[in-house]
Amino acid sequence: MILILSSNAEITTDAVIMWLNDLKKAYIRVHEDEFFEIKIINKKFFLESYRNRFFIDDISSVWYRRGGGLKFKRGQYHHEAVNQNMNEAHYWLEDYVIKKLEAKKHINKQSNSRLNKLWVLEEAQKAGLKVPRYFLAENTDDVIPGKMITKSFTENVILKSAYEHQDGMLYTAVVTQQEQGSFFPTFFQDKIEKEYEIRSFYLDGKIWSTAIMSQKDKQTETDHRKYNTAVPNRNVPYDLPLETGQKLNELFLALDINCGSADFIKGKDGQFYFLEINPLGQFLGLSAVCNYALDKEIALYL
Repeated sequence: MILILSSNAEITTDAVIMWLNDLKKAYIRVHEDEFFEIKIINKKFFLESYRNRFFIDDISSVWYRRGGGLKFKRGQYHHEAVNQNMNEAHYWLEDYVIKKLEAKKHINKQSNSRLNKLWVLEEAQKAGLKVPRYFLAENTDDVIPGKMITKSFTENVILKSAYEHQDGMLYTAVVTQQEQGSFFPTFFQDKIEKEYEIRSFYLDGKIWSTAIMSQKDKQTETDHRKYNTAVPNRNVPYDLPLETGQKLNELFLALDINCGSADFIKGKDGQFYFLEINPLGQFLGLSAVCNYALDKEIALYL
């Protein structure tokens, strides 16, 4: 039995489940609004929510997709000392369940699903990948306008309800002028003159890459996520150089994640520059364009 931890109505999960049905693989899909009670039945751990129930021994593989992972119910007691003691007991039971599940065959883990982008850049350099020079600063004294970019170093780049009836996206932007005074620590990085961008999907040592010809469109030349729906970027299947692929594999192993999308820039200087990894990003669009069938690959792996 496959355990899928995801968000409600998540399209990538839906696509993989279609393949699981086709392959006749049994699965349980857990949504982000489910809370499980931990029970012991016949000396075995049993989890039960309002829509799912299963023994953890019956789970053969786990896919952590999105949604925060397993959540648990906790009882409340009138006496504070009892409440504190029971909360600790709940914690250790929950910790055991998560560790037990993550010891099975899996695609990513609930326990390390949140990647610190700054740490990833350091680990990428240790793996031998070339990373554009970057730094954090509270002013622009060392920032060269037109030669550097700024972008978010947070995990979530979508601002919920940033505007009335719509969300906002935090894009990469070129710094055009220096600012007066100080501000919250901000990420700055050298702007790389690029030939094209590369997105590489990684799954347990295998890599599928796509070259994104974003540099010829003013709207997408700095950040290809500023999609031009009228004149879309050309996307083509691509093979990362063997050495770059090996270093990327080393990075994923160092981070203890086995699935995600890595972004690169192929510079006009011929160098391949690593930008970041997103373990939870969408990949169906590029998969379809390049005929990679990554949703099927995930279903087969599970």
